[in-house]
Amino acid sequence: MQRDSMEYDVVIVGGGPAGLAAAIRLKQLAAAAQQEIGVCVLEKGSEIGAHILSGAVMDPIAMNELFPDWKERDAPLNTPVMQDKFLFLTETGATGVPNFMLPQCFRNHGNYVVSLANVCRWLGSQAEALGVEIYPGFAAAEVLYADDGSVRGVATGDMGVGRDGSHLDNYAPGMELLGKYTLFAEGCRGQLGRQLEAKFHLHDGADPQTYGIGLKELWEVKPEHHQPGLVVHTAGWPLDRSTYGGSFMYHMEDNLVAIGFVVGLAYSNPYLSPFEEFQRYKTHPAIRAYLEGGKRLAYGARALTAGGLQSLPKLVFPGGCLIGDNAGFLNASRIKGSHAAIKSGMLAAEAAYAAVKVGRQADELDDYPSAFRASWLFDELHKARNFKPWMSKGLYTGTLMVGIDQIVFGGRAPWTLHHQHADNECLRPAAECEPIIYPKPDGVLTFDRLSSVFISNTNHTENQPVHLTLKDATVPIAINLARYDAPEQRYCPAGVYEIVRNDDGSNPRLQINAQNCVHCKTCDIKDPTQNIVWVAPEGGGGPNYPNM
Repeated sequence: MQRDSMEYDVVIVGGGPAGLAAAIRLKQLAAAAQQEIGVCVLEKGSEIGAHILSGAVMDPIAMNELFPDWKERDAPLNTPVMQDKFLFLTETGATGVPNFMLPQCFRNHGNYVVSLANVCRWLGSQAEALGVEIYPGFAAAEVLYADDGSVRGVATGDMGVGRDGSHLDNYAPGMELLGKYTLFAEGCRGQLGRQLEAKFHLHDGADPQTYGIGLKELWEVKPEHHQPGLVVHTAGWPLDRSTYGGSFMYHMEDNLVAIGFVVGLAYSNPYLSPFEEFQRYKTHPAIRAYLEGGKRLAYGARALTAGGLQSLPKLVFPGGCLIGDNAGFLNASRIKGSHAAIKSGMLAAEAAYAAVKVGRQADELDDYPSAFRASWLFDELHKARNFKPWMSKGLYTGTLMVGIDQIVFGGRAPWTLHHQHADNECLRPAAECEPIIYPKPDGVLTFDRLSSVFISNTNHTENQPVHLTLKDATVPIAINLARYDAPEQRYCPAGVYEIVRNDDGSNPRLQINAQNCVHCKTCDIKDPTQNIVWVAPEGGGGPNYPNM
């Protein structure tokens, strides 16, 4: 069956903050000039916001630029930050850092505790009111190229394909969405963004990208434990001093608390489980006091880019560009990326609009990276550029050097540190590492993976092809199990990967429970041989996050 096609001025892949901000800005510019511009947004989730997961404390700086009247428009930035706490944890103790000693990056006065999923739902409504065409439930599965090699759009995945590749009764071929420019806003480790980086050598000259995995739960806590606008960050226990990571706890409105844990994916011990570290963290006396008597409402996980300025790829290529976390605009030192995503989307939109207005198409939007370098976003990321490299030196050395970098030099030290290794290169053989024994979940404060996936509302159509693909089916046993004791069983936060054996313990094999996948992309990042490749499943599948 032949694909149908639709043509637009600008096609945007991804309905997160970057993609929606880009779509809105394009329409705003066209309206101001009393012109028309055709813009569509493809979103693989079942609805806008379904796959959005972030802490989140939002800096409104970019929102102020996109919608100066966002308060009058009832944007869901409802809870201003009222208090910051930063704690260094030991197994039983907690030492607070006085606010006057905190670097500026850890101060949140003027920011808001939000559900980023709900912010995106609001942005989606604003975009549609401006005339943006949004297609939720359609995953962009393929980049389309013109004869000269430039990007001409994307194709959505076919629907109704069986696990064996056959066409089922409900089969429908994908659609082609063609544009003069295509903006890729897929979020961290985007499937198509990876392909574009390879084809156009966008990462040449940049440091390896580094990542973290963020795990989050939403709790309804007892009123006496709730402090609207309280922001708590921690470092230290349960991670060892050489492993980068930390936690967040953000008090929202209506007795809701967002609590989560981030582990840098450059960790070396294959026995480490980010999910279990998160569960263990909640048992700390300084943390459990907020949660006891409460109820867990939702769970999710998502990888995030953390390399900063040194790891940014070239942003543009013939016919399109990368925006948001697809490029890596998150500021790891502030644990914030939504304002950066919005700003990058606006900058790309302004460059695309200027090009379309004068009849250009399919060339490189050089005004976008130029505008980025002249923006407050570049300045912010430049000040933060040494944060992650210093923290990779260990908790104590990293904390000291970040303090010097941020407080003494104000982020303007006369040196730039670099990332030396990709995260998948950092695992040590299991024989060289100490196994980590994690306590069993109690079902009240701590939980197992499967009950957690259940409340993420994750679902995939039955009998579709497995979207967690292997380049070589022998590698999971011959290399991953033999050398690293199958770390995919532990770094996956959703119980997707499982080593199963015969009753007598023989014939180990990897079982992929793809229906559990929450689309976090951690396997695509951390697999030591880069044998696992995440590809988009049928549109509409995956988690359906409420208020996350």
